[in-house]
Amino acid sequence: MTIVRRYSQVDVFTRQPLRGNPLAVVHDAQGLDDATMAAVARWTHLSETTFLLPPDDPGADYRVRIFTPGGELPFAGHPTLGSCHAWLAAGGRPRRTDEVVQQCGVGLVRVRRDGDRLAFAAPPLRRAGPVEPALRDQVQAALRLPAAAVQRVQWIDNGPGWMAAWLADAGTVLALQPDFGVMRGLKLGVIGPFPAGSECAFEVRAFVPDLGVPEDPVTGSLNAGLAQWLIGEGLAPARYCVSQGAALGRAGRVQVHALDADIWIGGDICPLIDGSITL
Repeated sequence: MTIVRRYSQVDVFTRQPLRGNPLAVVHDAQGLDDATMAAVARWTHLSETTFLLPPDDPGADYRVRIFTPGGELPFAGHPTLGSCHAWLAAGGRPRRTDEVVQQCGVGLVRVRRDGDRLAFAAPPLRRAGPVEPALRDQVQAALRLPAAAVQRVQWIDNGPGWMAAWLADAGTVLALQPDFGVMRGLKLGVIGPFPAGSECAFEVRAFVPDLGVPEDPVTGSLNAGLAQWLIGEGLAPARYCVSQGAALGRAGRVQVHALDADIWIGGDICPLIDGSITL
């Protein structure tokens, strides 16, 4: 049986096409089984491909399933923003005028319009605090750095399983040439500060060798976990901009804003492809 569905690709966390993190979106994905969704994600070979479905939670506007080439994720940031943009562009009408509510594997995630951007409310951390000594040693070896250069390694898991390493500066982050063999089993974010007065406060890189894409260009879920850690401990201001993707030839910009009880992770989105997919 031939199945035809609307298909979109958007570039997330950028104002310039081809400079952010691309996302494939399959609309009206009812009738697609898990194996087909996984096969589509392997075929697009993007860091994530999402599938839009009717919600089964009465508080949600739509439901999304998120697949990498290596498997399904309960939550991810750039797929949240890109899927919301695609859902709205296809005529989706949220129940509330000020927010869209997405249902995914971690539950309900709120998305709001922030001027021309979309921003999602960071979901609660499932695991926080310093990582175990053996994992810290693995991180240091995988980054090919002396132990003293890896200043802190912290759990910031909001669903995908992230941990994060704090390095001395953005230049050290950009110069990393990881050993992905040693890194197997880890989902590792690395962050370092830029000098005061720079356009962005931090440079971030995201390494995910087990997901079929060793380095993710620009990563909303990682930056959400980083923001909860750094703002919570006074290592970052309540509002800042992150640069991510430069090591891959991208120019991603992630906007972070702590407001009241929430931390919002936002960015620009460029629509690139709108058509159909035949399966």
